[in-house]
Amino acid sequence: MAALLFHLRDVPEEEAQEVRALLAEHGLEVYETEAGRWKLSVPALWLVDESRLEEARGLIDAYQQSLYERVHREYAEAQQRGEAPSIWDRVRQHPTGVLVTLIALGLLLGLSLLPFFLTF
Repeated sequence: MAALLFHLRDVPEEEAQEVRALLAEHGLEVYETEAGRWKLSVPALWLVDESRLEEARGLIDAYQQSLYERVHREYAEAQQRGEAPSIWDRVRQHPTGVLVTLIALGLLLGLSLLPFFLTF
């Protein structure tokens, strides 16, 4: 029976390709399921030979650890060069999204607190 190995929902395509290549490089046979038209299914990689699950999990864990370290190192280097985006840079890039989010938060807070103010 196949074993769920790696969820692909919200995984960048580059990372998914690297995981597929890593598994193929080590001779691990997998098949892939997609989310489908309505996005109700599980997009994932499934290991065909369940007896090799620990080996496959170890490979993916090592890959994700190295990816984590690489991304953090690149971010730290970008911060040192002054190129890492700050919160204000992100606000300037997406002012409409920030404004809509703040309005939605204000409405939710107002609706949540409204019963307390109406009792006084």
